[in-house]
Parts: sequence; structure tokens; C-alpha cells
Amino acid sequence: MAAEVRLSVAVVGAQSTTFSYGERGTAIVGRAADCAIVASADQRQVSRHHCAFDIDPPTVRVRDLGSRNGTYVNGVRIDGPGSRAHDLADGDEIRVGTLLLRVSSIDDGLPAPADGDADEQIDGYTIVREIGRGAQGIVYLARQQDSGESLALKVLRPEVAIHPEAVNGFLREIKNTRVLQHPNLVRFRDAGSTRTLLYFACEYCEGGNLAQRVIEQDGTLTPAVAIALIRQVLDGLAYAHSAPLPAVRLSDGTTAPARGLVHRDIKPQNVLLSGAGPTPGVKIADFGLAKAFEHAGLSDYTRSGAVGGSVAFMPRAQMVNYKYATPAVDVWASAACLYWALTRSTPRDFPEGTDPLRVVLREPAVPIRKRNAALPTGLAALIDDILAVEDPREGVTPSAQEFRRALEEAM
Repeated sequence: MAAEVRLSVAVVGAQSTTFSYGERGTAIVGRAADCAIVASADQRQVSRHHCAFDIDPPTVRVRDLGSRNGTYVNGVRIDGPGSRAHDLADGDEIRVGTLLLRVSSIDDGLPAPADGDADEQIDGYTIVREIGRGAQGIVYLARQQDSGESLALKVLRPEVAIHPEAVNGFLREIKNTRVLQHPNLVRFRDAGSTRTLLYFACEYCEGGNLAQRVIEQDGTLTPAVAIALIRQVLDGLAYAHSAPLPAVRLSDGTTAPARGLVHRDIKPQNVLLSGAGPTPGVKIADFGLAKAFEHAGLSDYTRSGAVGGSVAFMPRAQMVNYKYATPAVDVWASAACLYWALTRSTPRDFPEGTDPLRVVLREPAVPIRKRNAALPTGLAALIDDILAVEDPREGVTPSAQEFRRALEEAM
């Protein structure tokens, strides 16, 4: 059995409802309709966004989101100035107003191997050096021995590969990268496995990424250069948002044809540069969180309440409704990347010690000319308008193509 976390939720004295989480995610509890676990409108002791569960099966933590009446774990209030996430154990009870939540954490029973890099060789490749590392995988610069071509080789970390949800996510990224063919998306080269490793190779972008380019500038990019780069991002997204895809499996076991992937993790680190010139080619990388939005919520991959992506470049709608994310979240994130390239600041401020989830839920983007007063007013207004729409109920976000055209007009 795979690791899983279950939250049994009940109004005190009533029958409970169980929410199950088999993968990394966040479940927000509150009266707001966009929460993963929604309290009824008459439960006034529950705030609109009351608390959040950070779930990484089989572990789970809870943190208060500045609620008026507090969050209690086994009868002890955990919120207050300087409060942080509270680790939970199997059987713990969390009281949120008149809601009572009980944690059940189920481990898969498999022993985790010692942390460390696998030293197993991958036939056909010579590892040059490590170029990136995350919770799930390690990316190496590698040379294909037959062709001599330099490639980016991504390997699923062996201590992670014992979890079926991690393997499924890695295989999903391979499938997404393989099927998408566009000049502004990284090109798939190869995939395979060894005795203990899963890996895939894609083109290597020698120019680094947008984050590195801005840091190397020791300042910000000019509007002309920043727009030239983000226009290429939008070209790649416009293709991905309408690309035909292989059939996806739905929760009822059937399959259906699909069209269009939403990336869900657009950020400067995933905007790769294929050259060192002033306006290099752009390649979008890391489709590990991508999902066929045409059937969003109907597949069994993402559980209710799951959240992914990088918080600083994420609209509010993606945090609270990640399962049903549409292309609008990628457009918002592209505007946030442009904002960052022009100001070297994220759209929201994240003061030290604050909960980033609370910031995203409650704080709007800072108008960009407060960061860089020299920006053209038309360009600033365009970016501000897109970042102001964080929820479909607040307005309509333009498509990637529409945003690209608007950037041309703004200059």
C-alpha cells in the first residue's frame, strides 16, 4: 500500500467525511468556497481561510492562517505571534471552530534507502557535472557517448523512487516532454531505466535560465529584452495550451482524448536560455506538474486540495483550486516572471517570518511602478491588470496569445 494521509472531518456530534491524500499537497480549511475543506456559512467561528494542512504522505503538518478563533491540536491552541507549522501524528485531533478533524497517516511500510546520490552508471552517457537538484530529482549535464551531444539528464532520486506517486509523476513528465514539439519548449531526447534509476534526457540550454540572467545583470533587464524573452515564453505556452495529447485516464477508469496542457510551474528557473546573446532563445522546462486542463479534476492524478508550483509566482486561484487550474494560471505566472525581470522583485512581498500561504491568500500584487518608476505607463498598466485577476470571479485573464499581442502594443 502506498503512503497516504486521511483527514476525517465532522461538525462536532455529526457524521464525518474523509478526505484522502496520496501525494504532496496542501489542504486549506475555511468558510471560503475556494477552500479544499469548506465549512458551512453558519459556522462563524471558522475564518474564511482558517488553517492549512501541509501534506507529504505519510507526514502531515498544520498551521493557522491568522484565524480569529484559533486552531487547536489535541486541545492546545497552536496559533499566535511567531507560530509555525505543527507536526501531526496518527490519531491527532484538530479543532477548527465547530469542526473536528482527525488525522490517519498510513505508511507503505517500505524502508527508505540511505540518503545520497546513486552511483550507478547510465549506459550511453558520461556525466559531466550536476546542474540542478530538487526534492524529486537531480539534473546532470551529460554527454551522449555516441553523438557527443551535451544533454540535460534528469534522474529520479533513488530514495524517492520507492514511492509510487513520485514514479508516476516522473513518468508523467517524460510523457509530457515527449509529446510537446515546439521551438520554445525543451526537446525530448531519450528515456529509460537501470536497475535502480529512472531517467530521461532533453536538450541542454547553455545559457542558464532567466533567474540566473537577471542576477548576472546585477540589476534588472531592460523592457525590450525582458519582453523579447517573455514573448517566447508565451509562444511556447500558447502551443502547449492547445496541443493534442494522448488519451488521459479518468477517475472512473475510462480514457478520453485531450487537448492542451497547463504547466502550473512557470517561474524564472524554468525559463531556460539557449544562448548567451542579449536576446537568446527561450525554452520552457519542467512539465512535471503539467496537466491536461480539458479534463482537469476528472483524472485520478491530483487529489482534492493538492497544490504545487512555486508560491511566489502563483496566483491565488492556483493555490486554492490547483486541481482545476486552467491556462490562466500560466499567463499570470508569465506576467509575474516579467515583473521580476523588470524589478528583481516578486509581485508580492514575503517578509521574513510570514507564512507564504497567508501572503498569497490575502495580499495583492504590489503595483509594478512602485518597484520601478521608470517603466512605461502602458506596459506597467498591462502587467498590473493581469496580476490583479487572481481568481476567475475577479475578471478575465487574457490567453497567452492575447498577452503576447498586448506586449507588442505596449511597446
